[in-house]
Amino acid sequence: MHADPTSLAVRTEIAGPVSTIVLSRPHCRNAVDGPTAALLREAFERFEADDSQRVAVLWGEHGSFCAGADLGAVNDPARRHELDPDGGGTGPMGPSRMALKKPLVAAIAGHAVAGGLELALLADLRVAEENAVLGVFCRRWGVPLIDGGTVRLPRLVGMGRALDLILTGRPVAADEALAMGLVNRVVPPGQARAAAEQVARDIAAFPQQCMLADRASAYEQWDLPLAEALRAEGRRGVPIVAAEGAAGAARFVQGAGRHGRF
Repeated sequence: MHADPTSLAVRTEIAGPVSTIVLSRPHCRNAVDGPTAALLREAFERFEADDSQRVAVLWGEHGSFCAGADLGAVNDPARRHELDPDGGGTGPMGPSRMALKKPLVAAIAGHAVAGGLELALLADLRVAEENAVLGVFCRRWGVPLIDGGTVRLPRLVGMGRALDLILTGRPVAADEALAMGLVNRVVPPGQARAAAEQVARDIAAFPQQCMLADRASAYEQWDLPLAEALRAEGRRGVPIVAAEGAAGAARFVQGAGRHGRF
């Protein structure tokens, strides 16, 4: 494993095809100010541009995933994120408005709240520790969700559950988050990063064209009528049957993957 330091606040650690992007601002539970948001986005842009990297993990160091935007920076011109009144530009949390082309797994310890929850929602999958807490805690401070929370949360857990969290700002423990589909795995305290990186390695080991095509089709269908979405799935997938599927079928015929073992 080698490190690609970007600053004391954000760094990328690479192990094989997996990039772990580490948020490290322990004095404020990894809350994000303007400069940190820019560094986070740059880290994700490097991951996207690196063909050797297949899956990313986002992890908050020192026992907290992310407490959201750093409210101490709101009145500091040097540290606050300048917002576009028309809703354009980058999100205040950095990468939150990116449409990532490769999978991301969030490793959640401690609090993933407010903008931190929105960062977690950017991920394809979320692994949370048993004592993790998620929620729209910015509700109490009059800070709106402008990093994708009102879009991704209803798509992930349904409108009823999303509005419960958005309107009340209540805390959600890991077991409830798992039950509602807000997180995908719950692991013992201290194991979120290791578990998320194992999930990432598993994904990285699959034939990539096929996995990426299926992922893209799943996301694209939100914007399309059913018939058009089905055609788009076929257009994207059929060429991969020859590119990767034929070789996979041959391996199966030769005995690979029997009894559920990959």
